[in-house]
Amino acid sequence: MQPRVRPQAVLFACGLNAVRSPMAAALCKHLFGADTYVASAGVRRGELDPFAVAVMDELGHDISKHKPMTFEELEDWEGLNFDLIITLSPEAHHKAIELTRTVAAAVEYWPTTDPTDAEGSREQRLDAYRAVRDQLMARIKARFDGLPRGNE
Repeated sequence: MQPRVRPQAVLFACGLNAVRSPMAAALCKHLFGADTYVASAGVRRGELDPFAVAVMDELGHDISKHKPMTFEELEDWEGLNFDLIITLSPEAHHKAIELTRTVAAAVEYWPTTDPTDAEGSREQRLDAYRAVRDQLMARIKARFDGLPRGNE
C-alpha cells in the first residue's frame, strides 16, 4: 500500500461555483498554496455571493475577484489535470464521477450545507456562511495537514 501524500492539484466543485467551492479553494490555497495547485468550478456558473466574500474577508482572504466558472470552462481554460476532485454538493459529485470516465482523478464527496438557504437577519445569514467556512477549514486541515506533498 502506498503512503498517503498531498495531491499536487485539487479541484473543489459545487453546483454553482459561487459560495462553497470558491471558499474552499481560497482556504486550501492559504494553507497549502505553495505545495498544491488549487482551483474551483461548478456544474453551472453562478454569481459570486457577497456573503461568501464577507465571511472570507473576516479571515483576511479576498475572494472578491473570483470569476465563477463551470467544469467545461475550466477544462477549456486550463484543462482538468487534477489529482483530486472534492465535491461539495450531490450535483457536483455526479458531474465529477461522470468526468472520471475520461479524467484520471480521485473523487471525494464532502456533503456541505448550502448557506444560501439560511433565513433571518443579516447576522443570522452571515452566521450560516461562517459555519460553512469553518467546517470547510476544519475538513481541509484534517484531510491534508501533515501529509507530505506528492512526488517528494
